[in-house]
Amino acid sequence: MTLQEAQLQVDEWIKTYGVRYFGELTNMAILTEEVGELARVIVRTYGEQSFKKSDEGANLADEMADVLWVLICLANQTGIDLTAAFERNMQKKTERDNTRHLTNEKLK
Repeated sequence: MTLQEAQLQVDEWIKTYGVRYFGELTNMAILTEEVGELARVIVRTYGEQSFKKSDEGANLADEMADVLWVLICLANQTGIDLTAAFERNMQKKTERDNTRHLTNEKLK
């Protein structure tokens, strides 16, 4: 699935089942919440914190998908083509950082 296809699929789901998009500010708050849930799974899986009983069933892939879903909602409702934005961002990173990491002594 491409980013464009994902954007269309989310838009169709919203129109079919979601009634309408939540407002941009609400979706920004939801995105923040979802990133927090993702962080919780990562810190318990790869960090020093242990899982709590309430964390049972936490799924890293599902939490990442939740973040992507809300990000796509925000892109759709603000008229952002994520494919074009991602391509521009990759070009920017390549131009800016094409030697920076390779010459970083901290990464050797």
